[in-house]
Amino acid sequence: MQLYFSPLACSAATRMCFYEAGTEATYIEVDSKTKRTHDGKNYLEVHPLGLVPALRTDDGDVLTENAAILQYLAQTLPQAELAPTDPRGRARLQQWLSFIGTELHKATFFPLLDKKSTEGARAYALEKSTARLAYVEQHLTGREFLLERFSVADAYLVTVLGWCVATPIELKKWPALSAYFARLSQRPSVAKAFAEERVLYLAELEKSRSHP
Repeated sequence: MQLYFSPLACSAATRMCFYEAGTEATYIEVDSKTKRTHDGKNYLEVHPLGLVPALRTDDGDVLTENAAILQYLAQTLPQAELAPTDPRGRARLQQWLSFIGTELHKATFFPLLDKKSTEGARAYALEKSTARLAYVEQHLTGREFLLERFSVADAYLVTVLGWCVATPIELKKWPALSAYFARLSQRPSVAKAFAEERVLYLAELEKSRSHP
């Protein structure tokens, strides 16, 4: 399989899941500004919106949308046990993937990270973040993972929480969340993905400074 990604974007969650499963994949970096892959190909021909991740499956099909890709991996890599198999457990997984994608990723972090956001949009997102983070804080108090064991939802959440360093959100205000992030960041699959993508992200920053 081929994963189209940008360093430290939400696509990092898919890389974590490949590592968790011990499965080989091809990682194709996409320049978030030019929408070109590192070999010069036009990524818009893969995904017309230019968003990552996109996953090209072994049969050549292309999947987009983080939640869909993560669930596909959980189904095709069952040995990693990245998702519950019972109906209620699967519903809980979808509940958390939907919450992380809409309430945290898009509603909270996107306005805070997007350079085109107005001050009003940033202030509104920051205000709304309190209740959303408190909700996750309450759920994670006394828990190791979002569900009964590490799942694709945890890969998505730890990726999103990693963005706090680039926003006014102080994760230390949320003890359970802060401990969760610290704990999962030490998980081998997560640590490996973060370490590799951090190097690529810093290289991308240096390149953008040299060629503004």
